[in-house]
Order: sequence, then structure tokens, then C-alpha cells
Amino acid sequence: MRLKIRQLEMLERKSGYGQLERAIVVLLFFFAHCGAVYAQDAQWRGPDRDGKFPDLLLLREWPEEGPELLFTTEGIGKGFSSAVATRDMIYVTGIKDTIEYVTAMDLEGNILWQKPFGRSWNQSFPESRCTPAVDGDRVYVLTGMDNMVCFNAKTGAEIWSVDIHEKYNSHWDMFGVSESLLLVDDKVIATPAGESTTVIALDKMTGELVWKSESMGAQRSNLSPALIEHCGQKYIITATRTHTLGVDPENGEILWTYHYNILDEKDENTTIQSNTPVYLDSCLWITSGWDKESVMLEIAPDGRSVTEKYIDHTFDNQNHGVVVVDGHVYGSNFTGRQSGKWVCLNWHTGEIIWLAKWHNKGPIIYADGMLYCYEEKRGNMALVKADPDGFKVISSFRVKDGNGPHWARPAIYNGMLLVRHGELLISYKVKS
Repeated sequence: MRLKIRQLEMLERKSGYGQLERAIVVLLFFFAHCGAVYAQDAQWRGPDRDGKFPDLLLLREWPEEGPELLFTTEGIGKGFSSAVATRDMIYVTGIKDTIEYVTAMDLEGNILWQKPFGRSWNQSFPESRCTPAVDGDRVYVLTGMDNMVCFNAKTGAEIWSVDIHEKYNSHWDMFGVSESLLLVDDKVIATPAGESTTVIALDKMTGELVWKSESMGAQRSNLSPALIEHCGQKYIITATRTHTLGVDPENGEILWTYHYNILDEKDENTTIQSNTPVYLDSCLWITSGWDKESVMLEIAPDGRSVTEKYIDHTFDNQNHGVVVVDGHVYGSNFTGRQSGKWVCLNWHTGEIIWLAKWHNKGPIIYADGMLYCYEEKRGNMALVKADPDGFKVISSFRVKDGNGPHWARPAIYNGMLLVRHGELLISYKVKS
């Protein structure tokens, strides 16, 4: 069950709770909401795909050497995908030779099963990118070549598979498929693009087609879709190589499109759409780095059109994601292939509140009032209070094990900070 973290944060800000009081409030929230059901918490970027994790009573500072190391698991295969966890299992994808695998382990990092699910992408950056989506006793994954597979989450037995490329004529971009699947009610959502459709919904129990949208004749983006609730209605937000779009989850109707990535005269990208848009107060924040402006879109009340609210030229987040806390956007920007600063922007006005230099750009997540900033080059991890008054590192340490850039987004489950680096999954204890 997912605790209602936003309500707790509001109470904390009003009351100035200490650690004991926070524990009491957590218990009150648990009992008040023990009958509620929150489905599919284990997915890309947390329960709402916004980089915010609901764990509470986490450490407010770390020891000088970093939080306690719980385990390091080897042999998961190469990848940039994140790990997810349920109350008793952890799942992550990776590549061995040319085959993608999904690995299931217990909360102590012991591998319980490991299953192949298809050929990997074999050109630019072939590492696994799909973060598993877990729904009850099933786990859903997608290869870099567009093979979608549903496994039994406990045993690893394959339940069904669909070759999306063959069946729906998907169009890959230069990195193949980078999508983490979205589950909406009884449907699995993917964005194959191509000449026959743009977005598809498959029955999550059988893999059979529920609906497919019209074709925009486009290539895939590197973005994973999200589900938002706007003016009492739900909408899928996804993208092609060039356009961001809103889709009706009931029938696949494309309700609006926004032309964001303008191709150059050689038909090549000017940016790469890789960040899942974030939503607040009828608006969507779209950002993608590479000195491409970021855009705040306002969605019409009927959900059928968007207008530009403002454009920003400073906070261009490359592929690391942002988080929105109390009306402020936090993340890193792009100042070069190997450089970037940390930024805070006012969601409502577009004003840059602060710019901070700390090592380099990189992934960011949020939990229990704190930002976890993970720079991409050397693996420095910082604990920073989500505060528009300034960027202040409370504690930091360096993730030294593993190989390659630190692009995989960290995740927090069961009081553990899960960090994937190359072929390793590393778990740190961050519960107080």
C-alpha cells in the first residue's frame, strides 16, 4: 500500500514535526488508509512515474562514508534501466551477450530466477533500458528490439509474448527501443510508432490487442509514457521522435499533439525526447537537453488541446528526469556532453530560482522531503533538502563499483536506495 506522501508533507510543513512525531503521523496514515488499494507501485520512476517515492522515515543525513551497504548483486547484465521492488521481490533487466534478461531477487539481493526475453538492440548504446512494470503476480518487460513479454512474477514462467515490431510495424530510432511499459487498468500501453499505428493497448492478461491509435508516420522516441489525471479524466502522455501527444486511454484516440523536436535539414534530431513529462495543475513540463528549450504546456479543460504557457532556455534536462516539489522543479541542465548544473525553477512562472554547480549533471529522485542527486560521470550521490532557498548538500558519497556512465535512475523501495551501475545492483540502507 502506498502512503499519501503529499498530505503528510503538508502536515510536516505546517507543524514542524520531529522524528517521533513523523513516526506517529505515518502510523495514523497507515490505519486511516489500510483499506485503500494502490496498484502498480513497482514501475518506472515510482508509483506516479514522476521520480517521487513514497517511503517515509528515511535518514536525514548519512555517515561520512555513505549509508550502510546492504548488498551488491552481480550478474544482472549490462543496462541503464532501473530496479523496482515489491514488498518481497526486486526486479531488474540487463543484457548478456545479445540477449536481454529479467532478474528477480529477494530483498537481500539473492537471485531467485533469471529469464531471457529476446534479442537486445545491437547498435548505439545497446544496454538494456526497459525498467520492469510489476502488477500483482505479473511482470512486464520490453526488449530493445520491441519484444514484449509477460512473466509470472514469482516463478519466472513466461505467460505470453508479442513481437511488437513484427505485428505492429514499429519504427525504431537510433537507440532502438528505450520504453518502460505503462499499465492502465487492464491494459499494457506501448508507443511503437510507425506506419500502422502510434500507440497500442494490449490486454495485460493475454497480450491481445485492445485498441491501436492512428498512425502519425513517425519514429519512436526514447520516452516512457505516463498516465495523468486532468480535470477528472485520465490521459496517456507519450511521444514520437518529434511530437508529444495526449491519448484517450479508453480508445486510443490521439487528442492533441505538440511538435517539440524540429529535425534539421538532414532529417536528424536537434534533441532526443527521453524524459517522461511531469504534470501539475493542468500543465506539462517538457524538457530534453542538448541546448533545446524546455516548454510548459497548459492542457485545455476538455483535454483536447494544449497551449504554450512559457518557454525556458536554462533548464534543459538531458535524459535524467526532474521532480516537482511544492511548486518547484528540481534537476540538472545541459551545458555540454560532459557537464551540467543543478537547477530549481518555479513551476508556475518559469523563473529560475537557483543554479548550483556540483560535480556534474545526472539523475534525480525524491523521497521524504529530500532530493537524491546522482551525478553521471563519477557516481557521486548527494542528499539535498528540496528547498528553493538554495542547493545545500547535507551528505554525499561515491558509488565506486560497476562500469560505465551513471545513467540508471536510482529508486527507493522498502527503505532501500537501489542503484544500478553497469552489471551490478547495489542496495543501501536509507531507512532511519
